[in-house]
Amino acid sequence: MSNKIGSLIVDIAGKELTPEDTEILQHPLVGGMILFTRNYESRDQLQRLCQAIASARKQPLIIMVDQEGGRVQRFKDDFTLLPPAAEFGRVYDRNVAEGKQKALEGGYLMASELVNAGVDLSLAPVLDLNKNNTSVIGDRAFHADPHAVAELAYAFIQGMRKAGMAAVAKHFPGHGSVTLDSHKALPIDDRSLLEVEQDDLKPFATLIARGLPAVMAAHIVFSVVDERPVGFSREWLYTILRSRMGFKGLVLSDDLSMEGANISAHYEDRVKAAHEAGCDIKLLCNHRAGVVQVLDKLPHAAYQLEESQWRILKCSPDAFFASGNRS
Repeated sequence: MSNKIGSLIVDIAGKELTPEDTEILQHPLVGGMILFTRNYESRDQLQRLCQAIASARKQPLIIMVDQEGGRVQRFKDDFTLLPPAAEFGRVYDRNVAEGKQKALEGGYLMASELVNAGVDLSLAPVLDLNKNNTSVIGDRAFHADPHAVAELAYAFIQGMRKAGMAAVAKHFPGHGSVTLDSHKALPIDDRSLLEVEQDDLKPFATLIARGLPAVMAAHIVFSVVDERPVGFSREWLYTILRSRMGFKGLVLSDDLSMEGANISAHYEDRVKAAHEAGCDIKLLCNHRAGVVQVLDKLPHAAYQLEESQWRILKCSPDAFFASGNRS
């Protein structure tokens, strides 16, 4: 059996696999599935669905979800209702040690419930700063202060690691300073790189130094740095993230069907551009026709990941934080 998997993450419409879903999961360009609220009915149903996904082919598939807590929690019935990240920030403001302990406990609870249901990965935590600039972030962020965000996120990640789950820090290099929602528009940030480094980038820098396994690139244009959105920018993903900041983990794109990713009407162009910019894993959700377009037109051999790259994203009781680093 090949140790490689595809680098495209896809979705499904319902609560069980259709024959077309299974056929798509068997395509060598596909490496995993992201689940949404529409795919969930109960814990038992979720376990059956995850088992069906895992059995769809011999090669592994990574199963992921957005289960941050607060308003971004896809599975609720039969799961603990998790607080938004900002709640840990409020506790931190009263008592630093208690805030970090609560964040660790929250990360463990979130991850352990998912792992027990068969889900490998939650796309968390958010490292954006809560500047009250945009409703798309808001209380999804731990705090407005970069140091507090870094400390709380690290504690949350330690909890995830204890449950056997890796972390995906988002949205690099920071979504908290723009007003537009990249699901619906392309936000533009006109600050200099130095200004971003002294603010939004600080939590990422801190956690990268501690061995962060993965980041998700934002669909934002930082016009002084590059005219392209971050997820399509080699300047951001290679020059800044990898060369300057020393990041050695995996880079995930945000959903390439979002308006902020609309660099072309052809979805294979979006996947190709994200790949060439440095996104190791490409998410394409909520657009089945776009997925089929990509699978039909891109050469799968050029879009696959070695086991040494993707293995950290599979849940494992033996996972540890620094193993996100790759040679």
